[in-house]
Amino acid sequence: MFKTALNAAVLFALTGVLIGAMGAHALKTTAELHEAYETAVRFQFYHSFALAFAGILNMAYPGKWIRRATWFFITGIILFSGSLYLLVYLKTAGISSLGPLGIITPVGGVFFILGWLALLLSINRKKAGNGKGAA
Repeated sequence: MFKTALNAAVLFALTGVLIGAMGAHALKTTAELHEAYETAVRFQFYHSFALAFAGILNMAYPGKWIRRATWFFITGIILFSGSLYLLVYLKTAGISSLGPLGIITPVGGVFFILGWLALLLSINRKKAGNGKGAA
């Protein structure tokens, strides 16, 4: 599972650089849309590092909670940052909102929170290195 987390971390960081650079140089938006775009990029980066941390942490504390944290972070990046990117794109294309899909952003935020809680549980439910029992 550590490879999944590390590969996802690298891919999300790479796309964060590309998307961030594109937004900084090519995106002509209002201050409000620029702020939403920056938030999406920032949270994508934060959680790319969280994925890298989960991958490394998996070596000492392997188990289901690290796997869950990895998938929660991946899902959170896709839903939270992805929905903000989509919102900015739609608004620059003249479409006013995501409509009922606007709930996707806070759901992505919940996945981020679940990821951090899963990391906490993984650290506190296992002894380092042996993968057995509670600490």
